[in-house]
Amino acid sequence: MERVSVHSSISTLHGNEADERRSVVAVILAVGNIKGGVGKTTLAVNVAVALMQQGRDVLLIDGDEQASAATFARVRADRPGLKNNFTTIQLHGAAIRQQMLHLTRKYDRIIIDVAGRDTGSLRAALTVADVILIPFQPRSVDLWTASQMSALVIEGRHVNEKLRACAMLNLADPQGSDNNVAGEALTMMVGVEALPVMVGRRKAFPNAFSEGYSVLEQKPKDPKAVQEIRRVVEALGA
Repeated sequence: MERVSVHSSISTLHGNEADERRSVVAVILAVGNIKGGVGKTTLAVNVAVALMQQGRDVLLIDGDEQASAATFARVRADRPGLKNNFTTIQLHGAAIRQQMLHLTRKYDRIIIDVAGRDTGSLRAALTVADVILIPFQPRSVDLWTASQMSALVIEGRHVNEKLRACAMLNLADPQGSDNNVAGEALTMMVGVEALPVMVGRRKAFPNAFSEGYSVLEQKPKDPKAVQEIRRVVEALGA
């Protein structure tokens, strides 16, 4: 996997405000994009397992009507040898906002997986999240939604002014120039920080997901996939 050149950027923020948002602890992490097929659920469950392995009490909220995260949890529940686990529930729309105060009293970390389109669940998540992670594939059609996501983030800050928004490349190519071109495009997103990390298009991710495992748990492990997830968690400050 080539290294992508992405310089962390928050286009509309000045120094102190940008530093303040970067220092936010991601107690509530939303993972979403109005573009589907960007691998958000796979990222969400892998981050959930990474935090669980740190000893966190983790809640994963499936806010997507397709219920991929909930299906993953059901498959996972049947897998032997998983000594630790995280809790998964389904909430949609305004219920995400209404239930959050109660849920933050029970869990160390909450991850909200929201649909790949502009939904009430995505908008509700933006009002309560500490951080939203916005994954993009390195494709022009995916990047077309960048300005719309920026607008939603800015709108969300009218209610949740300390919201930190982070964009990253997911399902990145093993070679070629598309990663760098897309990475530079992410630095142009208004009000959004481009994370200097990416996750590659690796068979380990769908293979592990289909069996109810994270790449951190599957055997044998793909060390590059493991390293990528750990770098994402570190970059998020989760």
